Amino acid sequence: MVQPILLAKNIKKTYQSGAHVAQPVLNDLSLTVENGEFLAIMGPSGSGKSTLLNILSTLMQPTSGSVTINGQDILAMNDKDMAKFRGQDMGFIFQNYNLIESLTVAENIALPLNLQKKAPKLTQERVQVVSELLNIKELRHKYPAELSGGQQQRVGAARALVHEPGLIFGDEPTGALDSENAREMMQYLTKINQEKLISILMVTHDPFSASFASRILFLNDGEIAGELVRGAQSRESFYQQILQQLGNFEE
Repeated sequence: MVQPILLAKNIKKTYQSGAHVAQPVLNDLSLTVENGEFLAIMGPSGSGKSTLLNILSTLMQPTSGSVTINGQDILAMNDKDMAKFRGQDMGFIFQNYNLIESLTVAENIALPLNLQKKAPKLTQERVQVVSELLNIKELRHKYPAELSGGQQQRVGAARALVHEPGLIFGDEPTGALDSENAREMMQYLTKINQEKLISILMVTHDPFSASFASRILFLNDGEIAGELVRGAQSRESFYQQILQQLGNFEE
């Protein structure tokens, strides 16, 4: 039996508020991300989806529970091992691009490999491959300020992909994009998922973006309140199903 790339069990998160313990943000939540899966997480503001993403992506510790990625217990790692694991096994795509303005596109993309002190020839080859995949080859000598929002997000995706991680986390990756660029970005993420067989876990509030995923988990009050699986249906049909599900939650 093939092990899921991510396995989270009984995740709880509460924030201390003065002398009082606040209501749990996450309440005994468990989920898996299968190898090669494209999973989207949706939920209203305050549902816990950002906290969940931060815990699963190693940026925050849960109050209790366990998280295993690629067979590794990430909560048992020290800071040094965690930094190394994060740099090798995981990629991140942020809503606001998080590019370094003083670096060129190629230098931004190469950053994960340079931090790992990879050979310059290998780094150059990897940057070229992901630049071609995301159609930004001609932009490699430009700086972020010279790019459109959609182009910057593709650079962010290339940086997340260049070190060939097993799992990419997306934090509202289309949140700062217009509808045309959002569609293009989601098509590229689908391409990464299907051609490179890289698992993607994406938090989004946008049903259109979520319709590109193979499965969606709906969070509400820190718990999984529903699930949709795309199966063989078209993206357009899945989109309508998502809208109906969101409508049910609002009733």
